Amino acid sequence: MPDLGGLFSDLTDLVLPTGCAGCAACAPGLRQGFCPRCVDELESLRPGPTRPDPAPPDLPPCVALGPYAGALREGLLAYKERGRHGLARPLGALLAEVVAVAVGQQPGPVTLVWVPDTARAARARYGDHLERMVRPAAARLRAAGWQVHVRRPLRASPRPDSVALDSAGRAAAAESAFRLRRPASAASAGTVVLLDDIVTTGATLAAASRKLRGAGMTPKVAAVLAATQKRRRW
Repeated sequence: MPDLGGLFSDLTDLVLPTGCAGCAACAPGLRQGFCPRCVDELESLRPGPTRPDPAPPDLPPCVALGPYAGALREGLLAYKERGRHGLARPLGALLAEVVAVAVGQQPGPVTLVWVPDTARAARARYGDHLERMVRPAAARLRAAGWQVHVRRPLRASPRPDSVALDSAGRAAAAESAFRLRRPASAASAGTVVLLDDIVTTGATLAAASRKLRGAGMTPKVAAVLAATQKRRRW
């Protein structure tokens, strides 16, 4: 696996009028929005396989950076729900690490495809939050010598907020969650990696994978930042 370097060492520090995204401490020396203690916590995480139990049909093998807890959880919440858009770069760097482990020594090009926000969610977040992370993740992989393509073949249909749904509700909502933006071409796609921020039941990733398979872009693996602890023992 190519060495991507330190997760935060080559990123320009941000001067933020807010506290640490991971613990809310107003500590000096924030690095890309995180205090030194939270940076150490994030850099100590090692991507590994995860799988919800029970796993839905068509869920590809999934690799997560760590459990949805601690500085990772708080950083994601700050980024998605509290307008800390500058966190896209450090979170993208973390996502690149997950992709590198998920793909391993697979030769040839890699195509990154992410689970898109609904139009409503994108408006609330002033843009697709995953797209903002995928761009710096791809740039980091390319800088390490990877041949990376970024594609957006999926469009999200309106659906209820998954936070308010149980497992059955998530599965039902996921069935009609996506459609193809345009006829997709699998040419030169290489290894397709499906990206998301959090995996809980796996229903969303499975539905996106089925839609991509119908377009000839079956994901080989899914890479996510966090896995909810109730579905995975760490």
